[in-house]
Amino acid sequence: MMISKTRMRLGISHVCGWMDKPKRVRGKFFFLFIAILIFILCFTVRTPRTYRIIPPPHRAPKTCPLQISERSITPLNNTKHLLVSAYMDQRVNGLDVRIIGMFKRDSIQKLHCVFCCAGQLGGTTPGTILEHTDNFGFPYVTTDVMCQIPPNCNATHVSLMTQPGKVWLVDQPWLPIRNKKTNGTEKDKLQFNFTVCISNLFGNYNNVLQFAQTLEMYRLLGVDRVVIYNTSCGPDLDRLLQTYSREGFVEMVPWPIDQHLNPSRGWLFSLSGGDVHYFGQLTTLNECVYRSMDRSRYVLLNDIDEIIMPYKHNNLTSLMDVLQQQHPNTGVYLIENHIFPKKHFEPSGRFHLPQWNGVPGVNILEHIYREDPNRQSYHPHKMIVQPRLVEWTSVHEVLKTYGQQFKVPMDVCRIIHVRHPLRGSLTLEQLNEDQRLWDFEEKLIPSVDKALRRARLLPS
Repeated sequence: MMISKTRMRLGISHVCGWMDKPKRVRGKFFFLFIAILIFILCFTVRTPRTYRIIPPPHRAPKTCPLQISERSITPLNNTKHLLVSAYMDQRVNGLDVRIIGMFKRDSIQKLHCVFCCAGQLGGTTPGTILEHTDNFGFPYVTTDVMCQIPPNCNATHVSLMTQPGKVWLVDQPWLPIRNKKTNGTEKDKLQFNFTVCISNLFGNYNNVLQFAQTLEMYRLLGVDRVVIYNTSCGPDLDRLLQTYSREGFVEMVPWPIDQHLNPSRGWLFSLSGGDVHYFGQLTTLNECVYRSMDRSRYVLLNDIDEIIMPYKHNNLTSLMDVLQQQHPNTGVYLIENHIFPKKHFEPSGRFHLPQWNGVPGVNILEHIYREDPNRQSYHPHKMIVQPRLVEWTSVHEVLKTYGQQFKVPMDVCRIIHVRHPLRGSLTLEQLNEDQRLWDFEEKLIPSVDKALRRARLLPS
């Protein structure tokens, strides 16, 4: 009986030992699995990222765009040229897209347009290169490349290549195509009645007071948007511009032309040298016309210290309604420039306001004496244009237009331009007293004060 019990215990012990073996094996496998996992994690963390990601082969992508340029100036690969922007423009027969750029005149070669068609790479078409006629002798000239969109292509982006057969676009910058047609009416598409294009802001320009007065004067005249191409400016003016930009009245376009070229501060190469006229002014004026083409009824092309002022109407809307009715086929209205020398002050001092004493810049309300232009020499104009009737513009005239041009009489509208005298030999008695700005003083002064306070350039 005892032998039997002993055998039973040995049998149970043998069975239990046999049943424990899988547990021990499973435990060994579990610890082995944990060890392998820790090793993999340590290797992955310590291995540099460049070894973990294998780059795709350098071949033409099936989808696009890969690299959209968000810069206002984009170098074109394998050339000395610079691209600025691309716009839909079907006014030229057989062509669809206009790419605006700055090209080196002695290095212009054939180019080919390649399109991104709703996310898919489209075919290439030959580019038509059009150099603008005004270059003032500088090596770089405003240039348009006109492209035809391939059939069955819903083009969203465009790029340029020097060789059509090699579509290596991994590093190729794509420009978004703006001003694409909509199904709305023209009235629905136009966001603004009047846009002012100002180019170019550079150096340490810090004429804060005159600039604030000019912007607020334009607001009173009915301007909806002011576009400024900004390379650099003084710290106080920058603060003022930021406040206007935040509220949406000013659109700041970064213009780092000095990072790409040696821009001239003058208008003529033989006098000032450099790569491009006046910090690329001709390019920015044209770019602003196309930027405004599908959103603004009129565009004013003038400098930062100039005001296009109606003299028989209280605002620009009333002025242009009359002019458009009298000259229905006109797309360009030339406005005479009139100098108000800032060395002459009105004698009463009524606008020498104490709150503006610490604000840098010229107080235009204090300068009411106007030069008569010298009619025996060239007298420059600035312009109000209908952008949809303009193809190329220069500073003082439109080079290509689809409409007529009209010189507006000075008693109807002229430019108030407070600056250094142009005819310095004229005495005060030979100047004309012009108090037109004073007609707006009741609204202008508090508006300027408010703008300066928003920028913290006046105490609250």
